Amino acid sequence: MSELRNVCFHGIGTPARSVDAAEARYWVTRDEFLRILDDVAGWPSVALSFDDGNASDERIGLPALVERGLAATFFVLAGRLDTAGSLGRDDVRALADTGMTVGSHGMNHVSWRALDPAARTRELVTARAQIAEASGRLVDQAAFPRGQYDRTALAALRGLGYHRAFTSDARPARPGAWLQPRYSVTRDDTVDSLRGRVLTPAPLPRRLVLEAKGLAKRLR
Repeated sequence: MSELRNVCFHGIGTPARSVDAAEARYWVTRDEFLRILDDVAGWPSVALSFDDGNASDERIGLPALVERGLAATFFVLAGRLDTAGSLGRDDVRALADTGMTVGSHGMNHVSWRALDPAARTRELVTARAQIAEASGRLVDQAAFPRGQYDRTALAALRGLGYHRAFTSDARPARPGAWLQPRYSVTRDDTVDSLRGRVLTPAPLPRRLVLEAKGLAKRLR
């Protein structure tokens, strides 16, 4: 079975809201984003996504995708809708109406590990309903905030009927698999560095480490 490479962007350009150092690492310049997008468009078996619901998704990401005839999944944070620097409800509808897929990134960008029942409902149910209302579409895909998950979170998503769940585990995915690892683009990436990281097969010891880390997350 062929392997799928899921490539994930976050913010593009200059943030229009306050971001901490950890999040700033995932913002890329507009020019670098366009260079990477042009290259990725020619890769075999690649799927694109955007996390965090930043306003740059619609203002920069969407026109660039349309111009190149590409599609992507946008994982939106319900708690940031219509706030400064983030997508508004009209933006989310525009993404969906342009043929993009809209998924859930939860409510408040908190880890989905060890959620209590109230928080689980807020992050996995209420947020999903608000994003579906904004997009006018069924929301059946989710991406784990901060890349963190455990077996309880996985079971909850399955039980709620989510069709796919996306991680940040930086390894190839199996097409059609329910759990989809992704490679996140960072501000330090260039076309060449991303190509090397994503398309060059990792040495066996590295692959085994990545598989073991993913297994540990699924079992804890």
